[in-house]
Amino acid sequence: MQTYPKKRIEIVIEAPLMRRLSERFEAAGVAGYTVLPVLAGSGRGGPWSAEGSIGEAGMVCVICIVDAARVDPVLDAVYGLVARQIGLVSIADCQVIRAERF
Repeated sequence: MQTYPKKRIEIVIEAPLMRRLSERFEAAGVAGYTVLPVLAGSGRGGPWSAEGSIGEAGMVCVICIVDAARVDPVLDAVYGLVARQIGLVSIADCQVIRAERF
């Protein structure tokens, strides 16, 4: 089966910032993304858990897949938001089977 190279961007950010992140994705021309709840983890501050959180508190993982040429514009669009917040950004190579969707 034919596959096509793309870049996968994952952003873990505090849930209340999701609306602003989605606005920046839209401004950068991101066609789609997926949001997943993040239940627990460990970082520089040590282990943490969303257990007992109320409302929108907690973290989410936002995943989008873009052409390699779109990575820098997407990162430029979201950097001002994610640079000052708890969370992380990672970029990885991936393969897709329907290139026209990304």
